[in-house]
Amino acid sequence: MFIAYTVVAALLAFALSASAFLTVTRHPQIAATMVKLSVPDSWMPWLATAKAAGAIGLLAGLAVPLLGEAAAIGVVLFFAGAAVVHLRAKDRDVAPVVLLGLLAAAALVLRIASN
Repeated sequence: MFIAYTVVAALLAFALSASAFLTVTRHPQIAATMVKLSVPDSWMPWLATAKAAGAIGLLAGLAVPLLGEAAAIGVVLFFAGAAVVHLRAKDRDVAPVVLLGLLAAAALVLRIASN
């Protein structure tokens, strides 16, 4: 199970890192989505920080199991909140959010199972 966690955590950490970078640099597509979802511009650094912290925590979870579990829980909650924001804005483009949330849930299950 540890190898599976490693693969899933690495993939998710890569996706979170890329998303954090695009968020902090205010990539036009990300900025447009945030406007469409009525997310204040002042939240962008906080969202990028949360994504980066999740990526670091997942990778640190390779050495410290509890940290990996906590990070996975945080990422699951982050994407659950993102799904709610998308649905409240009547934005049906939630597939990436749901996919990443499920990947985070898989990371959590695998991290717990590999203890």
